[in-house]
Amino acid sequence: MKTSLKARLLLVDDETAHLKTLERLFIKEGYEVATAEGGQQALDLLRTGAFNLVITDLMMPDIDGMDLLKLVQTLQPEAEVILMTAFGTVELAVQGMKEGAYDFVSKPIKRATILKAAHQALERQALVAENRVLKAQLADLRHERNIIGQSPPLREALSLVRQVAASDATVLLTGESGTGKELFAQMIYQQSERATRPFVAVNCAALPESILESELFGYEKGAFTGANQRKIGRFEAADGGTLFLDEIGELSPHVQVKLLRVLQEGEFERLGSNKPVRVDVRIVTATHKDLDEEMRAGTFRDDLYYRLNVVEIKVPPLRHRLEDVPLLAEHFLRGFREKNGRDIRGFSREALEALSAYRWPGNVRELENVIERAVVLDKDGLVNVDDLPEHVVARPVETRHITIPLGTSLEEIERRVLHETLKMTGGDKKLAAKLLGIATRTIYRKI
Repeated sequence: MKTSLKARLLLVDDETAHLKTLERLFIKEGYEVATAEGGQQALDLLRTGAFNLVITDLMMPDIDGMDLLKLVQTLQPEAEVILMTAFGTVELAVQGMKEGAYDFVSKPIKRATILKAAHQALERQALVAENRVLKAQLADLRHERNIIGQSPPLREALSLVRQVAASDATVLLTGESGTGKELFAQMIYQQSERATRPFVAVNCAALPESILESELFGYEKGAFTGANQRKIGRFEAADGGTLFLDEIGELSPHVQVKLLRVLQEGEFERLGSNKPVRVDVRIVTATHKDLDEEMRAGTFRDDLYYRLNVVEIKVPPLRHRLEDVPLLAEHFLRGFREKNGRDIRGFSREALEALSAYRWPGNVRELENVIERAVVLDKDGLVNVDDLPEHVVARPVETRHITIPLGTSLEEIERRVLHETLKMTGGDKKLAAKLLGIATRTIYRKI
């Protein structure tokens, strides 16, 4: 059976005669073939050229098949590997499959068996590559639809999202309420290898402790009054995918302990059971609280914090990216115009100036509500200043400059600069420290 796949194969075997036989077989089938008489030669070829499939003998004197498998996974992770094994090493070959090999074939090699295994391995590789492209395209579309803006603070945060999405690292999203942290969590999920698996979101602040524990970990029938049947928790529902825990700073100490165990051991117990349940879940969390302060106050475990904060992504408040306000306003206008069946052509210049001058303490969520209100109240097909809430229009633009008279003491200058910087950052001491070029602990000490 001639293959239609334009694939490049690397054949590895220290038995020269066997290697030549395989080479003739695969060339006849239309594959591009390179050969190596041992693991070291194979390593040299892997460093200089790309391969779709590596077929290697398991037992070789210099670098054996198991070690070569690991090298392929490191140098060319997209390549598939098939192991060739003699009698007595089948158990080792099975272990190789557990560690990532696609398949193994037993010697003496049968023509039909090796060709079928190679063809299926290459089909799988092509399918994975196609799926990766489709997921990237889908992520781009969702990104364009959900996260709007071109400001430097937003681009910096999105760049970090794209960097961490491909990994399985636990991510902590920090930022004020209404900044869109769940959209960032969804973007991490959509651009990850887990995008075809579930995305499960839980708002930890919306559920009492007793209910939250059963929601996260599930329970067995009879675990408590009213538990008439087994319930699968959110961790099990997200197995293989991503679990987003919003407002993680609201967790009680008891639930924090159970969450820490899941992060450490990858397992938990349902309420009413002592049988461990193992899960493979990527954790993304979010909070508007300063978890450093919560740790100092003793309300949040430091060991859990360090587990959750492998990578921190700070979602910028809207007042730090006011240049994005017109884009966001237009985005929300289109959505609410269609939802309400209104014929509204856009914003007046004065309305956009007012929206761009406001500081948005409620962030993107507040802007969305203001635009919905304007669409509902509009009378002439154009959003004017009169269609905006009074507090949005009346609020003056806050200056980012301060005037200090000559002769002011250095102590007073320091106090005023610190005060105004904290005011500008909305009390965010970490951000204020970065702007001033000092340590966060210095901020606390001077306060």
